[in-house]
Amino acid sequence: MGFERECEHTIYYEGVDVGTRRADFVVEGEVVVELKALIKLEDVHLAQAKNYVVAYQKKVGLLINFGARSLEFKKIFNPKNP
Repeated sequence: MGFERECEHTIYYEGVDVGTRRADFVVEGEVVVELKALIKLEDVHLAQAKNYVVAYQKKVGLLINFGARSLEFKKIFNPKNP
């Protein structure tokens, strides 16, 4: 399976380059994966992962947390790319 690690992506707002973002992984050019090692996932982590999915213009992403007692994961859908 192909992937890119720490994939930096240019972000545009209304056609203007406003900076870059760096996702932990992009798998097969289709799925943005954000990894965490936290005791508990919070809304801000989910918002960050959703932000990456939208910014990278992908349909889906995964937020995976290895820091809790058991593995936590959330599947994120891009509301702008059904």
